[in-house]
Amino acid sequence: MSDHQDLRSRLRQLRTGRKLSQEKLAAVLNVSKSLIQQFESGKLTPQDDTAERLDEFFGTGDEIRKLAKIEREDRQPWLRSLVEQERRALLLRTWEPLVIPGLLQCEAYMREIFSAVPRNAGRIDELIATRRERQANTILRDNPVALSVIIGEIALRRGPADVLKEQWGYLVDAGHRPHVKIRVVPAEAEGIHVGLSGPFSIAAMPDGRRFGHLDDQLIGHPVTNHGDLGHLDLAWEEIDALALPVLQTRDLILRMLEDAK
Repeated sequence: MSDHQDLRSRLRQLRTGRKLSQEKLAAVLNVSKSLIQQFESGKLTPQDDTAERLDEFFGTGDEIRKLAKIEREDRQPWLRSLVEQERRALLLRTWEPLVIPGLLQCEAYMREIFSAVPRNAGRIDELIATRRERQANTILRDNPVALSVIIGEIALRRGPADVLKEQWGYLVDAGHRPHVKIRVVPAEAEGIHVGLSGPFSIAAMPDGRRFGHLDDQLIGHPVTNHGDLGHLDLAWEEIDALALPVLQTRDLILRMLEDAK
């Protein structure tokens, strides 16, 4: 039996042992019933804080936290590493030349992005749920992570018209949050620059450490070497110099929304 099965079967065993319905357990944890269902079906893995509450409620020490950690590392070690960095960061800086960054995607846009990858067939809803959970645990929580994003203008114009309109509105709303700064490198300013090498993120942690992440078609690559992080810092500075300020970026997106009416 895999670690993944061990976790979900253990959660069911603990819940039924207390003669609790999924709905009642959800109420105790102050989460949705659907989240409990997804934990027990294996579609989602509890994040550390939720796993800790499960351990406290069932009196299982740190058993659930350990099983959840094993499952996360087994299923998506590269992504989970990035997710953990996102959750604990003080500041996230993200550059995306071609698509809207995941933390700022509306659900319709997520569906388009995930559906474009053949190997995602049959797991679109699971991937959307995971991404929405990432958003909830970073920029949508009570003490949100500060997010600074720079996007290539082409990313704003790539996709079905109805989905883009929804996504533009989502970006405008997100940009009104005080901890979210969204800027765009306008098409006329792009030319050839270092950012065309690909998307990346840099996370600044509370203890002063920093982590980078390079995205690609397969698993992505964590960056921890000081020299490599220095290269990403220089790349960010070059891209930052090309980007419109926050208010001009918002005006650009609002004009696109107005033109689309």
